[in-house]
Amino acid sequence: MLRPHDLIAGRTLRAVSELISANSSYSDLDHIMVTGVSIDSHQIEAGDLFVAVAGEKAHGATYAGSAKLNGAVAVLTDQVGAALVTDMPVIIVANPRAAAGVVSAWLHNEPMRDMFSVAVTGTNGKTTVTTLLHQIAMAASRQSGLVGTVETRIGDEVVAALRTTPEAPELQSLAAVMRERHMRNLIMEVSSHAVSLNRIGGAHFDIAAFTNLSQDHLDFHGDMDSYFAAKAALFTHKYADSAYINIDSAWSKKLLEIQELPVTKISRSVKSADWYFERIETGVHSTVIAIRGTGGILIETTTKLVGDFNLDNLLMAVAISVSSGIDPIDIAAITPKLVGAEGRLEKIDLGQSFSALVDYAHSPDSVTRVLAALRESTAGKIIAVLGCGGDRDKSKRPLMGAALLAGSDVAVFTSDNPRSEDPAQIVKEMVSGLTLPASAAIELDRKQAIQIAVAAAKPGDVVVLLGKGHEPGQEIAGIKHSFDDRLELAAAIEAAS
Repeated sequence: MLRPHDLIAGRTLRAVSELISANSSYSDLDHIMVTGVSIDSHQIEAGDLFVAVAGEKAHGATYAGSAKLNGAVAVLTDQVGAALVTDMPVIIVANPRAAAGVVSAWLHNEPMRDMFSVAVTGTNGKTTVTTLLHQIAMAASRQSGLVGTVETRIGDEVVAALRTTPEAPELQSLAAVMRERHMRNLIMEVSSHAVSLNRIGGAHFDIAAFTNLSQDHLDFHGDMDSYFAAKAALFTHKYADSAYINIDSAWSKKLLEIQELPVTKISRSVKSADWYFERIETGVHSTVIAIRGTGGILIETTTKLVGDFNLDNLLMAVAISVSSGIDPIDIAAITPKLVGAEGRLEKIDLGQSFSALVDYAHSPDSVTRVLAALRESTAGKIIAVLGCGGDRDKSKRPLMGAALLAGSDVAVFTSDNPRSEDPAQIVKEMVSGLTLPASAAIELDRKQAIQIAVAAAKPGDVVVLLGKGHEPGQEIAGIKHSFDDRLELAAAIEAAS
């Protein structure tokens, strides 16, 4: 976990306890100083409060001894965890994970409030919107931090990240480092998991942005209403000052009805929105756009980003960038240079006669959107490779299979990250109810599936690998193997040349 060089002065355990209304049977809370917070016992440093939460296999409190050896001075946990700790001071709350962020933000003196902070949520587009925001800010000489799926950055420095949204103490410490390094903006993706699991506890944003909502993660949330509720929880005064909402969907209209923040409306075509496209002229190599914004702002420029969904992402990024204080004239000059996020319609070009791309699309809606975008810009065949992840929402598998078949000329069904599941069973569920044409193929080995797609390509066609995007590995039977779609696609093209 990254930590700021400026040492936290420290607060007494009593002060920490009072902040979160914790209970404790320990009598001497005033003489224990807390200087940091960690949920991971391996990341504990001297003076830390160890946050022990219930896990899937074991309670975190079982690691209290290890945390103590690493320098932890006390444990924050629930009643179950407290019973497992015998030789350390313990403070008790009902939800220690939620309390952890509050304590960490307090210890670090609310670092997110010292930067222009933006949280972007939605099923699709989070990574692209945050990446574009970071690119625009950096190009406008506004040093910015980025927290996301593909990468975490402090300015130009790449920081290793384990998940879309870090645990709350890790996030607050990271924000404190960004503040220490004079970042003006903090831009981050916020997943529904992060909201539900209190990973944004203690966080506060100038803007919370909503891109869209479609079926995904129902293995975790259960149904779409619960999935939506997790997203909607971000749009409260607890977490944000204002909302930027793309209004071009039924779910966004529902969000408008229940959220409690001042709203800026974003739309590709609704002229009553605060930000919309006044003109879109799609060309061979770029698209000419005119964006109309609040106060009559007009930004005329071009973009190399492909697809209507990327226009939505760009519009959101431009609107927020203006709100952050970047001059629209500068944005107009920067936009033609924007490249989007790694693994999002990322081109693989070895001089071959057909187009080759890799994309992260892993939901029915995102598969449909990507293939529709390619259809608009491709004269030849669309040859698409797709699998579904194991140990994840099974209900979307036939929907993704149908989207693949409907949007491509040659559909290649394969494995993604099967994890603990049988890849053959996953593909069986993908093709359930479908009548596969002779052009379709089923190949469980992803490397061979990519080779099949490349072999089918003729001049003017497009080969697109869907599902894994930037991911550098493939998890099979619980083992992670090195596997990068971009490298495998390049190798297949080279071998076929």
